[in-house]
Amino acid sequence: MSETTVRTTRPSPSAPTGRPATAPGPAAIGPLGLFTVLLGAALPLIDFFIVNVALPAIDSDLAAGPATLELIVGGYGVAYAVLLVLGGRLGDMAGRRRLFLIGMAAFGVTSLLCGLAPTAWTLVGARVTQGAAAALMLPQVLATIQATTQGPRRARAMSLYGATAGLSMVAGQILGGVLVAADVAGFGWRSVFLVNVPVVVLGLVLATRAVPETRSDRPASVDVPGTLLLALSLVSLLLPLTEGRAAGWPLWTWVSLAVFPFAATAFYRTERRADRLGRTPLVPPSLLRLQSLRRGLVLLVPFSIGFSGFMFVIAVVLQQGLRMGPVEAGLALVPMALAFFAASLAGPRLVGRFGSRVVTAGGVLQGVGVTLLLLAVLRGWPDLGLMSLAPGVAVAGLGQGLQLPVLMRLMLSDVPADRAGVGGGVMITTQQSALALGVATLGSLFLALVPSAGMRDALAVTLLVQLGMIALTALLSLRLPRVVR
Repeated sequence: MSETTVRTTRPSPSAPTGRPATAPGPAAIGPLGLFTVLLGAALPLIDFFIVNVALPAIDSDLAAGPATLELIVGGYGVAYAVLLVLGGRLGDMAGRRRLFLIGMAAFGVTSLLCGLAPTAWTLVGARVTQGAAAALMLPQVLATIQATTQGPRRARAMSLYGATAGLSMVAGQILGGVLVAADVAGFGWRSVFLVNVPVVVLGLVLATRAVPETRSDRPASVDVPGTLLLALSLVSLLLPLTEGRAAGWPLWTWVSLAVFPFAATAFYRTERRADRLGRTPLVPPSLLRLQSLRRGLVLLVPFSIGFSGFMFVIAVVLQQGLRMGPVEAGLALVPMALAFFAASLAGPRLVGRFGSRVVTAGGVLQGVGVTLLLLAVLRGWPDLGLMSLAPGVAVAGLGQGLQLPVLMRLMLSDVPADRAGVGGGVMITTQQSALALGVATLGSLFLALVPSAGMRDALAVTLLVQLGMIALTALLSLRLPRVVR
C-alpha cells in the first residue's frame, strides 16, 4: 500500500512563467482515519482519570501508601505535560503518522508494564514511561486534523475532538470502576491498564490503513535549551505540588517551588531570543501572539484545574465518604457523560448561531450544576445516593460540554498548517499541566481539610473554590472573539 504524504508547500520559484505553480491540496482524512486519531486522543486522557477509582485497590494490593499513590497519578501527568510540545515538534519533523504509530505502540507496551507491575515503585516507573509515550502520540492527532481538513469539515472534526477529550475524562472513571469491580480473569485493578493493549493493537492496524502521513514543509530542529527549560519549569512546579502534601512538605519541595519562577523566566527569555535571531524556538512567542490561541489558553487553565480537581475529589468522596463500590461510583458520573455528549453534539449548531457566547452560557450552566451538587451535599449528607447527585452532575456536564469543544476549536482556528504540531502541543501541554495542577491543588486542599473538618465540609469548601474558578472562566469568556471559525 502506498503512503500518502501531505505537505504544506509553497509554489516553486522555478515553475514556468507561462503556467502558475500550484501546491497540491492536502489529502482529506476519511471517517475511519478520523475515528482512529480520535481513538488515539481518547487513550491518554482516559488513562489519566481511570486510575482514580483504582487507587484503593492498588493501595491494598501493593501497600503503596499515600505518597506513592500520588506519584502513580502525578508521575504520568508530569511526564505527559513535559514532553507534549517536543512530541508535536518531532511530528512536524519526522511525520505525524509515524510518530502517532510509535507513540501508540509505546503506549501499549507501557500499559502492559503497568498491568504487570509487581511493586508500587515499578508501577510508578511504568506510569512515567506511559506518560512519555502519550506525549508522542497525542500532539499528532490535532496536527493531523489541522493538516487534512478544511472549512466545515475541520470545524466538525475539532468539535468531535473536543467532545472526545471531555468524554474521555469522565468515561475514564466510569470504566475504571466497572473494570475493578468486574475483576476480569482475576486481574483486579490491573485490568484498567491491560485493557489498553487490544485497543492499541486495533489502533495500529487502522492507523496504517486510514491515517495519511503529514509533516511540515519547513521542519525545524529540536530546540534543546527550550526543551530542557520547559521541562525544568513544569517539573519544578508540578512535582512538589503533586507529592508535597503526602510527603509532609520536605525541604526539596520548597526548593523546587522556588526554582519554578526562575526556570519559567529563563524559558521565556530563551524562546524570545531564539525567535528574534531567526531560529525556531520550541514555543514560538509569535504563535502566542495569535489572539484566539492566547485568550483560549487563558480560559483553558481554570477550566481544566477545576475539572480535574473535581474528578479526583468526587472519586474519593464516593468511595470513602459515601461508601459506594467502584461500579456505583462510576455510575454516579454517567449523567455527566451523557449531558456532555449531548452538549457536544449541539455545540456546532449553537456556535453557528451564537458564536463564542456559547462558552459563557456553558460556564453559567456548569456553575448552576456545581451549586446544585453543593446544596445536595449540605442537605443530604451522608445519605446521598445516585438520584440525589444526578441533577447537579448532569447540569455541570452540560455546561462543560458547551465549553471545552468550542474552546479547543477556537484556539487552533488561526494556527498555520505548518505549525499545527507546535500549536496542538502548546494547547495540550497547557491543558495537561492544568489537569495535573488541579489534582495537586484542589485535591490536596480537600485531603488536607478532611482530618479537621470532615469529608462533607471539606467537599463543600472544594466545591466553593471550584465555583470561584467557574465564575472567573465565564467572565474571561466575554473577551473571546464573537465569531468562531
